[in-house]
Amino acid sequence: MELDIFKVILLIFFGFVGAFINATVGGGGLITLPALLSVGLPPSAAIATNKLAASMGNLTSSLTFLKAGKIDIKLLGPILPVVFAFSMLGAWTVHLMDSELLTPLIIVMLIIVLIYTLVNKDWGKLEERKTLTWKRGILFFGSLVMLGFYDGFFGPGTGSFIIFVFLIMGFDFLQAAGNAKLLNFASNIAALIMFLILGEVVFTYGLIMGFSMIAGAFFGTKFALNRGTKFVRLLFIIMTSVLIAKNIYDYFFS
Repeated sequence: MELDIFKVILLIFFGFVGAFINATVGGGGLITLPALLSVGLPPSAAIATNKLAASMGNLTSSLTFLKAGKIDIKLLGPILPVVFAFSMLGAWTVHLMDSELLTPLIIVMLIIVLIYTLVNKDWGKLEERKTLTWKRGILFFGSLVMLGFYDGFFGPGTGSFIIFVFLIMGFDFLQAAGNAKLLNFASNIAALIMFLILGEVVFTYGLIMGFSMIAGAFFGTKFALNRGTKFVRLLFIIMTSVLIAKNIYDYFFS
């Protein structure tokens, strides 16, 4: 595949924009994946290459959130390796069955997330962490592990779902976004390793987009930290709505 200046500009621009949005509430794949498809990559290669670029952006976001004190390493430490392993399993499983079978369920789940967020207007503004009882802990960690598998297997909406899990546990939006970025980075890297083994990644395209995503993720994270939880909540609602519309369109009209 020949790489010309137009493709380079397109990859840089949409990589930056996608990472800027993805840095806070997820959903950047709605921008970066179509961009990779538009420059001529086949779907399987586009998905794999997007994991490379997204990993670079998510690492930047994670480090920036970590420096700002918005990531609970003690809490996430034990779960990160498990999320990593399940994401690799998900990326391998996608070759055995049609991931599009999940689309109707994902649409329903995203609608529930959106309604719950809209109804609870003060939700996520302040930190009100719930005590991690063994029952709540099983549900919390189990949900994150399954989302790791889902990210490797399919992916759309993963960031929104992870943030939702943290909000349920009483984190504010910025803390939820920060912790979600680190988990999303782990699941991205795991899926990327599997795609590398399968030989699906196009490095030239992925690295060009990836370096622009580093910049987009840095500025997006800084912007969110400066604007606070109210801004992140609004962006979360917008991106969840876009995810719903995109999944409905893909399922019924594509």
